[in-house]
Amino acid sequence: MATNQDHPTENTDQATRVATFHRLHESGTFVMPNPWDAGSAVVLEQLGFPALASTSAGAAWTLGRPDNGLTLESALAHLRALTAAVSLPVNADFEGAFATSPEEVHANVMLATGTGVAGLSVEDSSGDPEEPLFDAALAVERVAAARKAIDDSGTGVLLTARSEGFVVGRPDLEETLRRLRAFAEAGADCLYAPRITTTEQISAVVEAVAPKPVNLLINAPFITVAEAAELGVRRISVGGTMARAAWGGWLGAAREIAESGTFTAFQDLPDVDGLLRS
Repeated sequence: MATNQDHPTENTDQATRVATFHRLHESGTFVMPNPWDAGSAVVLEQLGFPALASTSAGAAWTLGRPDNGLTLESALAHLRALTAAVSLPVNADFEGAFATSPEEVHANVMLATGTGVAGLSVEDSSGDPEEPLFDAALAVERVAAARKAIDDSGTGVLLTARSEGFVVGRPDLEETLRRLRAFAEAGADCLYAPRITTTEQISAVVEAVAPKPVNLLINAPFITVAEAAELGVRRISVGGTMARAAWGGWLGAAREIAESGTFTAFQDLPDVDGLLRS
């Protein structure tokens, strides 16, 4: 295994990105879109975004798998590809850390910190349809284990803790707030409740974990950046939605060819080569 002394330039680069990422969370509101591969990451950097985040769903789709279809190994490879492609801070959608026990979470988060990421998120979704959220006490222990792994790594990677109740069919705001507060106390730097969509829900989350920053998922046009900023949101991500938008254009063209034998979708297309040469 490589040590800090083996790759001093890489470590310095990661340290710079980590410091930049932490500064972004200190004030204001920034958008951190989610590329699904190296090419989309490069173009998003060109468009001027200050940071990027991986999307586990988008990455899984590139491998012909549904969301939650990544393995630990494929997730780590994907993170290495993203961080190698851009100079921006990259936040890792690390799902549930590909583990259940706090000990396994610690080991896997340590591996993730070695990919060059500036931040990573760990969620409390269990993958069990009967009990889709980890027991609250275990969920807190898992966040604490991720915190310890980051501290042990010496990287300073920013830790985001996610509570997935609104994703897995348990949209209980009070339980979500209890979990997020406990995650903050366990050492999370940023808090995140994906799929909340009302101003009341957003304000409640921001207030519950203040002064720690909150990430808001915008995967439908229910709010603008300016409106989210007014509510106190510090960070905005879009999950797999940009990847789905790309799939939408591709599917439309493919279906037209298959069903009509026409090619009208092949108009006004971007110069991708030009984007990637610049």
